[in-house]
Amino acid sequence: MISQLLWSANRALSQQFLRHPFIQGIGDGTLSRSRFAFYIGQDSFFLEAFARAYSIAAAKAPDWRGFCAFHHLAKGVLEELELHQGYAQQWGVDLDQIQPVAATRRYTDFLLATAWGQEVGVTAVAMIPCMRLYTFLGQSLSQAHQLKPTEHDYLDWIETYGSPDFEALTRQLEQLGDRYAFVPQETLQTTYRYALDCEYQFFCAAWDSG
Repeated sequence: MISQLLWSANRALSQQFLRHPFIQGIGDGTLSRSRFAFYIGQDSFFLEAFARAYSIAAAKAPDWRGFCAFHHLAKGVLEELELHQGYAQQWGVDLDQIQPVAATRRYTDFLLATAWGQEVGVTAVAMIPCMRLYTFLGQSLSQAHQLKPTEHDYLDWIETYGSPDFEALTRQLEQLGDRYAFVPQETLQTTYRYALDCEYQFFCAAWDSG
């Protein structure tokens, strides 16, 4: 399956994400609240674009099954945004006043341009890295926490992205990519890698905000 091949081809980069100080700070609870608050605002802006990309993909899906699947995934993003709303209220972040930084805008512009301008399979491949990466990070941090349990502010984040429910959403998106990605593999590889690079720069921006 193309989704598995693409993830395997970028395995080394996934380990770089896991070692990033922002992710390590979430894992052990040492990340500053200011950095996480910045991340929540930027990620909320990103997730709104992610939901829109799902809706565009649904409209372009060649069959009813795909239409329903993309809308189901969009619902999952709305639930994710509710989690962010809770964090925002807890830490005094006004999500209505968020201005995207360059890394966030680069990522959202890429996703929406792909959704509008490319076939639905390419859109799925552009979105898979976000889902698979967060699943990987959540599961990895959850396993590490089980070995060294400590209570801290970011356990909800770890539990959300390391959960079987989030894994199921990720697999559903990967199945859509496998089903609809009828373009040259080079295009898929470039799209997937670019999305991962956007993710890395996104975390770097969050870390640098502190």
